[in-house]
Amino acid sequence: MKKIIVVGGGAAGLMAAYAAASTGKQVILLEKNEKLGKKIYITGKGRCNLTNDCSPDDFLNNLVRGAKFMTRTAYVFPPSKTMEFFESNGLPLKVERGNRVFPVSDHASDVTKTLERACRNAGVQICLGTCVTGLKVNDGAVCGVLTDDGERPCDAVIIATGGLSYPSTGSTGDGYRFALAAGHTVVPTVPSLVGIELAENVSAAQGISVKNAVLSAKCKGKHIFSQMGELLFTHYGISGPLVLSLSALINRLDLSDVRLALDFKPALDEKAMEDRLLRDFSARKNEQMKNVMRGLLPAGLTQVVLRAAKVSAEKQANAVTREERRRLLFALKGLSLTPTALRGYAEAVITSGGVDTKEINPATMESRRVKGLYFCGEVLDCDAFTGGFNLQIAFSTGYMAGINT
Repeated sequence: MKKIIVVGGGAAGLMAAYAAASTGKQVILLEKNEKLGKKIYITGKGRCNLTNDCSPDDFLNNLVRGAKFMTRTAYVFPPSKTMEFFESNGLPLKVERGNRVFPVSDHASDVTKTLERACRNAGVQICLGTCVTGLKVNDGAVCGVLTDDGERPCDAVIIATGGLSYPSTGSTGDGYRFALAAGHTVVPTVPSLVGIELAENVSAAQGISVKNAVLSAKCKGKHIFSQMGELLFTHYGISGPLVLSLSALINRLDLSDVRLALDFKPALDEKAMEDRLLRDFSARKNEQMKNVMRGLLPAGLTQVVLRAAKVSAEKQANAVTREERRRLLFALKGLSLTPTALRGYAEAVITSGGVDTKEINPATMESRRVKGLYFCGEVLDCDAFTGGFNLQIAFSTGYMAGINT
């Protein structure tokens, strides 16, 4: 019987182990942590948005990197197959806004438990607290792994060690080191789906969430992003769903070339916005601007917008000049924000970059350089926007690696 070793007990590794064992192979899963799926536990704010109930084409359209590589895989194991796997293994699912799929229980731990149960039922041997330190390769083929407690021979190895994001979960780049040692190219990694630090001081608005705003971005004057959604102000700048998506598009750009604009009131054009300001100013002409503006924005955001418009918060509405009103209109309809940096791996949802997919067979996930060596999940140079698409990459590539070992 063919012996397979899976390195990593996260989403991709567990699916790979299950798929390999389901095709009659002897499978051993090695996980260095004391429990499986540590990163799964914190996804979706502890609820685990495990996939997106969309077509293969829609899934591919939400990939930032690796869409061409993932095309075949997306049709062999699409989101519908992921949903079918979990429901057939006893985990009821529900579909929420944006076709995001969650367990009905709202507990990410149930996702890990379902994967583990499926693996054990298929005969997978799971070894926790086992750290893999390297691969054993002979005559261009993998023949085992080296661990902290000795060598383990095998016929094939599946690397599913994740990336660098949330290193506290054990994602410390082990797979990149294994790939490099095996002669692979690793595309330089950067944090993705992460908050953006700003040059402007927006700390007065810390903790304020803005819904139905439009965030736009330009790079060297060219429009690269414009989307409506939710955004969160933080002590360092901005975060939230809109910002995470934007970060995936600008994480390899020179941020000095990027400028952001935030429209707080996209439902109002500039004329309607100006009319609204004039009405508010007239109705509350003897009140200070910091109070007048509260009809439009929360208090903390009022400070940020007034500062950007260079209008004193203590100034009475009837003393605001036409020029000040014009600046205020621009700040409400297109608050200028200057990105200075992305937050680091400790806060990044995923890692962008990884094992170069040109060196991986897209039909099998097998290395083109070392026979019997497979890669799946976040260790690959594939990533997507938020909405369950990154876990779908993990499940799809894990399945493909498992059935093809």
